[in-house]
Amino acid sequence: MRVDFYQLGAAQPDSVIAAIAAKLVGEQQRLLVVAGDEGLLARLDRQLWDQGAASFLPHGLAGGSDDAAQPILLSTGTDAPNLARNMLIADGEWREAALGYDRAFYLFDEATLEGARLAWKLLAGREGIERNYWSNEDGKWVKKA
Repeated sequence: MRVDFYQLGAAQPDSVIAAIAAKLVGEQQRLLVVAGDEGLLARLDRQLWDQGAASFLPHGLAGGSDDAAQPILLSTGTDAPNLARNMLIADGEWREAALGYDRAFYLFDEATLEGARLAWKLLAGREGIERNYWSNEDGKWVKKA
């Protein structure tokens, strides 16, 4: 299982999430986006709708009747009724449930940096876990570890 840590820097989380989601949908993969903040999920919902006709990202907010059919599901919980094998943690709060997926994307900023450092250390040396650390530098993602 792979965990990609993304230190946002000046990058806007909504844009980063949309880019990751678009890449996965393009690869015919499903994604569960998790955040404890329903306001963040609502903003993300609007942004994914506003991608324009050429780049619309099919998605839904969890709790609807079509959850299982959604390529991208936005949720406060860690269960994936859409059978996603990818989880994106959007609020900087590590969730151990991410280890039950094939790949996790963990976004964090300055406010959640200490939690990210702790998660990085806790995952070190665990069998079957590949960690990658990416930093946004001048608008480009640079792999640091």
